[in-house]
Amino acid sequence: MAPIRKPFRLDPSFPLEVVYRGVRYSDNELPDHVHDLFELVYIHEGRGTFFIHDTVYDKEAGDLFLIPGNTVHRAFPSADEPVVSTAVFFAPALLQSSYASDHYNPLQSFDTARKKKQYKISLPEHVKERIEAAIHAMVNELATQEAGYQQAIALHLQQLLLQLFRLPATRNSANAATGIAPLWMLAALREINRDPVQCGSLASISARANVSPGHFSRVFKELTGMNVTEYVNTQKLIRAKEQLLASDDTIEAIAISCGFQGMRHFYQNFKRLTGVTPRQYRVLHHAAT
Repeated sequence: MAPIRKPFRLDPSFPLEVVYRGVRYSDNELPDHVHDLFELVYIHEGRGTFFIHDTVYDKEAGDLFLIPGNTVHRAFPSADEPVVSTAVFFAPALLQSSYASDHYNPLQSFDTARKKKQYKISLPEHVKERIEAAIHAMVNELATQEAGYQQAIALHLQQLLLQLFRLPATRNSANAATGIAPLWMLAALREINRDPVQCGSLASISARANVSPGHFSRVFKELTGMNVTEYVNTQKLIRAKEQLLASDDTIEAIAISCGFQGMRHFYQNFKRLTGVTPRQYRVLHHAAT
């Protein structure tokens, strides 16, 4: 199954959504998906695993996951202990006013997660309490919507991110892969993410991993929920999204540089992932900046 685009209907002037204490079962969890919004996931109860980018993590109560925009991810709740979690989705534009002159970056924890490819954070107990309090305060503001509630929510989010910013750097990189995925698969995933255009076919990727194509495909599907071709195409589309916003290259040139030889194939896959055409995506995002 190809990754889906999670639908959001956000107010452009206040791009934030909170899903509070949602109960996640295996049959109501989203398949592999990506989106432009940054996502913060806090686990209240239950157990499961989380596939993010190229790593599989255990998850349990008190865990925090940071998912930068355009990061492929999928949750796998336990059948016996379904996960109860809160997800906060927001656009970085919401935090523009919180940048200060003392080198503070409210998205530093997300930047660290992306740079080190480690998306799970271990939290001290006092920080867990503060994060839970900030989440609860945001939910209350959303429920009551008293005058100034949007500003209040933004302030609570900023306070939450400040707590993460103040954690020692080791806290942002303390959690590596849990050992659920074999090392050869993690290496293959990193190779695909590094260069999805030149990573080669299933046969060549599995040969470099020293396993058969059939075994590689089975393990890959179990870990990511996608087949190899779908995953590679998703990484190509993520690269195309980045180039559409970072350059003035033509759409055709971007499609070719990202490994799509046919424009019809590129347009179909891009719209399936984002909900809009490449041209609409570029215009919408340029208009918002």
